[in-house]
Amino acid sequence: MTTYKKIAAAAILCIFSLNAMAQQKPKNVIYMIGDGMGLAQVYAGMTANHDSLNLLRCPFTGFSRTYSANDYITDSAAGGTALACGVKTKNGMIGMNPDSVAVPSVLDYAAANDKKTGVIASCSVTHATPASFVAHQNNREMNEEIAADYLKSPVDVFIGGGLTYFTKRKDKKDLTKDLKKKGFTVATDMDEVKNMKSGKLAGLVAKDHPESIKGGRGDLLLDGTNTAIRLLSQGENGFFLMIEGSQIDWACHKNNESYMIAEMLDFDKVIGAVLDFAAKDGNTLVVITADHETGGLTILNGDFQKGKVSTQFNTLQHTGLMVPVYAFGPGAEKFSGIHQNTEISNMIKNLLGK
Repeated sequence: MTTYKKIAAAAILCIFSLNAMAQQKPKNVIYMIGDGMGLAQVYAGMTANHDSLNLLRCPFTGFSRTYSANDYITDSAAGGTALACGVKTKNGMIGMNPDSVAVPSVLDYAAANDKKTGVIASCSVTHATPASFVAHQNNREMNEEIAADYLKSPVDVFIGGGLTYFTKRKDKKDLTKDLKKKGFTVATDMDEVKNMKSGKLAGLVAKDHPESIKGGRGDLLLDGTNTAIRLLSQGENGFFLMIEGSQIDWACHKNNESYMIAEMLDFDKVIGAVLDFAAKDGNTLVVITADHETGGLTILNGDFQKGKVSTQFNTLQHTGLMVPVYAFGPGAEKFSGIHQNTEISNMIKNLLGK
């Protein structure tokens, strides 16, 4: 075969492979959100980790535009709702459009397609991002109402803090009793979570928010993720799982570099475990992004070899910057380019549809 024919044959094979990839739909989707995680946060973590992050394993990258329906700068409620439900809404609103009409999330859509579903966060499960996948409320501060929405949601596994909003309520109800009636095992520490072998799990492992990674949280996010994947994988039709690295945002609100890097690396450790699972499984799409950037972080200098980085924060608040999107697995190529944050959820829905 001539060199020309070899090149032509290789090109045809490449086109065939890309077409086959584009037509493939994932059985499972793992949606990972680093709250407040902009490009500078990623690069700071990469520098501190000696020029290495698990994120680098994602072959497709893009950007997301984050503004909300009523503000150039989104908050986590509107940002989470856009990522979860595929609609722009007003800052402060959870799972609703700007007219206060409840809208279904991609988790609801996955459940309607007979998939198991889960939510994990390193904050209270009633906080803005996890709440956006299960709840519908006008105000993100309505923690008790959001907790009650978990009983109305099709979610099978949820792990994080927020026990108080289920048990020490103004209405005197103990929602953990109602969860048990719905078939949930209610676990209040991570040992119980890790020991779960099957079934529905409500892992409420802190009264409000779990500690920071530097404050002793340990491997809550990693162990919770491994447990959720084990439980949800038992469903015949696949699963949808949302994982939030919540406290990257909190560190940036405090303009605390070491806190931010520790949370970034904890989140990336979970990304590594998820990508290992997806690579072995071969039928799992992983999408990693952020709801917004926090802190206006600038990198001033760094040393990969020493793992040292010098940064400067420019605000205590969120910014309007685009944030990165990373994707791995079947359908990952669709997430390249610049998208509205609402498009990410809608692209996942299209890939999950029958």
